[in-house]
Amino acid sequence: MVKIRLQRFGKKKAPFYHIVVADSRSPRDGKIIEQLGTYDPMTNPGTVVVDKEKVEKWIKNGAKPTDTVKYLIEKA
Repeated sequence: MVKIRLQRFGKKKAPFYHIVVADSRSPRDGKIIEQLGTYDPMTNPGTVVVDKEKVEKWIKNGAKPTDTVKYLIEKA
């Protein structure tokens, strides 16, 4: 099963995330299929950059976004 989820980057106590498409069995920071955008929670308010066309394509093809990613996509 394919999921749209967050992949963590950044230093300790300074997170930065990529919104990615990955196999649900792969680890959080493991192999990805495609990067769809970024999320920076350190700015006020948090910055979300998403390629909506790619997200719609992957959801149409059966990828399930996690709850957090679903919220971020709606926010963007």
